[in-house]
Amino acid sequence: MNNILIVDDSATLRGQVRNILEGAGFKVTEAINGIDALVKLAEMPQTNLILCDVNMPEMDGISMCKEVHKNKAFNTIPIVMLTTEADPQMKKAGKESGVLAWMTKPINENNLLLAINKILEL
Repeated sequence: MNNILIVDDSATLRGQVRNILEGAGFKVTEAINGIDALVKLAEMPQTNLILCDVNMPEMDGISMCKEVHKNKAFNTIPIVMLTTEADPQMKKAGKESGVLAWMTKPINENNLLLAINKILEL
């Protein structure tokens, strides 16, 4: 079973994504910001994918991606930004920090699952 870490400061969004992913057979862990995500990754090195928002308190998604990719234990985990941000400069910063894909909210369940399955080659 693939483990996915959802990183978003919105409990509503995390719950929505959790329901979609668990309904598709994924195991899900939630984090409320980048700092919390780094703690959760240390506790669960078997994470297969990270879904992350950009704008969060304490540590934003771009900063979190940079930290994830500095750590050899986590730097191969694919990261997908799931955010309202559509600014080309922000997307460029994401790509430079190791983001594999960029999806904008609101969430389209089918597109989300297609992207995840393709990334994880399911």
